Amino acid sequence: MNSELIIALLGFAVALVAVIWAVLERGRADRAEARVGDLQATAARVQVIEEMAARNAELLQAEAAGAIAEQLIARANESFELREKIAEEKIAGQLKPVTETLEKFQKQVTDMETARAQETGGLREQIGALLQASTAARDETQKLTAALRRGVGVQGRWGEQTLRNVLEMAGLQNRFDFLEQVTVSSGERRQRPDVVVRMPGGGELVIDAKVSIGAFLDAQDAPDEAQREAALVRHADSVRTHVRTLASRGYQDELGGSADFVAMFIPGDSFLVAALDRQPDLLNEAMAQKVVVVTPTTLFALCKAVSYGWRVEDQARGAAEIAKVARELYKRLSDMGGHVAGVGKALTQAVEKYNQVVGSLESRVLPQARRFEALGVDHEGKPMPELPHVETGVRPLARLDPKADDGAA
Repeated sequence: MNSELIIALLGFAVALVAVIWAVLERGRADRAEARVGDLQATAARVQVIEEMAARNAELLQAEAAGAIAEQLIARANESFELREKIAEEKIAGQLKPVTETLEKFQKQVTDMETARAQETGGLREQIGALLQASTAARDETQKLTAALRRGVGVQGRWGEQTLRNVLEMAGLQNRFDFLEQVTVSSGERRQRPDVVVRMPGGGELVIDAKVSIGAFLDAQDAPDEAQREAALVRHADSVRTHVRTLASRGYQDELGGSADFVAMFIPGDSFLVAALDRQPDLLNEAMAQKVVVVTPTTLFALCKAVSYGWRVEDQARGAAEIAKVARELYKRLSDMGGHVAGVGKALTQAVEKYNQVVGSLESRVLPQARRFEALGVDHEGKPMPELPHVETGVRPLARLDPKADDGAA
């Protein structure tokens, strides 16, 4: 009986312990489950925090990249503007002397054209003036005849004055283009030709006026044809004598650099015509002795050619100056072309650097920044801008090649 009771008590105790143990295990299990739930909730919160931190980091990185891109673009724009300003200042500085040179060149060309037009008009005026003078001379023939009959001295002064008038009408200036009464020395002999004309190139032309028209005037007053003819023969002989006398003086041999002939001036075409009618070989004989017989008409043409030669020489000097200016202009244009080429090279390098920055942004920064759009980050309606590449290159400066210009024409 006692054994059964003890066994029953032991069984009850075991059952009680089992129940208590079960209750304790149940409590531990509940606490463990609660702990697991807390840990899971904490892990979820940590994961959310980590995701938010990652998103914030990416957002900050994108904003930093955008700011860097904006700074780079701003610096590139500032660099472009600065280089453009410097280039404009350099080009303006180079163009200023070029513009001045072109204006000087244009002025010289205009002056040459104006001078040529004035020469053409002046020649017509001078020919007209010569014709008027010839007409006036015919009207004053009677008065002149009376004056010339006074003596050889009057005839000589008249011849010298007529010679001076013809030279000045031809455009030559006294004491500049011709000299009067120049003393020529050769050993002990001293001579003075009436006029020495300076010619282009340093040459000189001696002109001596010879007026012996007493016989010619006698012929005009002769009462009959026989006496008139005899007077004209004497006149032709007088002209021949003057030719021989002038040839014997050898002025052309005593003036260095002078023409190889001497001009003998007769102050009237009719005087020479009357002599040639009686002695047709007079001119050939004179030229054989290096004497050229000239009248106002032929001397005017000869001196006009000399005057024209002076103008041609002046124009040649002007053309040489123009060529000098043109060479200087070409040199300055070449220098400016070098500066422009340097500006173009700098612009090309700036474009290359800009394209490199754009390429780096597009490949390394913008793809990460665009992920925010996929993640739904609020970008305030401002999408990520597209950065264009600059594909247009700087046009190279062509060489100054006249052959290329001719081929293009």
